[in-house]
Amino acid sequence: MSDDPRTSLPPEDHDPGAAVDASRPRRKGIYVLPNAITLAALFAGFYGIVMAMSGRFEAACIAIFAAAVLDSLDGRVARMTNSQSAFGEQMDSLCDMVSFGAAPALIMYEWALSGLGRWGWIAAFVYIAGAALRLARFNVNIGVVDKRFFQGLPSPAAAALVIGLIWAMDDSGFKGVGRIDWLAWTAFGVTLYAGLSMVTNAPFYSFKVVGGRRTVPFIVLVAIALAIALVALDPSRVLFALFCLYGLSGYAVYGWRRYKGMHASVVALSTDEPDEKGLHQ
Repeated sequence: MSDDPRTSLPPEDHDPGAAVDASRPRRKGIYVLPNAITLAALFAGFYGIVMAMSGRFEAACIAIFAAAVLDSLDGRVARMTNSQSAFGEQMDSLCDMVSFGAAPALIMYEWALSGLGRWGWIAAFVYIAGAALRLARFNVNIGVVDKRFFQGLPSPAAAALVIGLIWAMDDSGFKGVGRIDWLAWTAFGVTLYAGLSMVTNAPFYSFKVVGGRRTVPFIVLVAIALAIALVALDPSRVLFALFCLYGLSGYAVYGWRRYKGMHASVVALSTDEPDEKGLHQ
């Protein structure tokens, strides 16, 4: 006789649903921390739209910058806590579309582009379409792009470029921008530039090799401390200037490599270690 007590039970005492329950796949849960950060970034983007509709453009700009900071954290937190998931990746893209696609376009339209009539909403649409195309291309090109660079201007940087102009001008006392022709058309140009830059092939440095487990020279920490102090002096203008430089950097790298006769595309020839292949064509 078997020593297993389960075999000594009469047939009627067995649970007929036990075999069925054991064969059912376990439900997959959702990691809380990284997705909570992503939701916080989504809330910041939504809050920015609400503030712009109320005419509080400085608060709207700060909200978008806060969304950019949160967006830079969720992926890092997921990797640090080993809580990456396909759900988190899809949710991050959808939230980015709101915070760095729809929100900047609507805030800019409320601030200046509405006074330009059809030209205004065309510029806003070009921006939001560029953000959608950029995010879609990013999702399908993961693993075949040099990890040191972004293919086109990343959507958070594009949003910072657009929102930075609003914050700097609003902080300088410009109100009713839709009635100031030169500033409205400047906003038109910046919005178009940011929207189209997101879908170019220009290589924009990703800063992914900075931090983490890789060491950097001591002077890098000194430079970071000086940059923080500089931003603290005049946040709106300094941040706008920094993102203007970044928004031009990709074209400078592209032009320089073309001038030197080097390949300038960020798509790698090999998907094994694309970050070790440099820039490829």
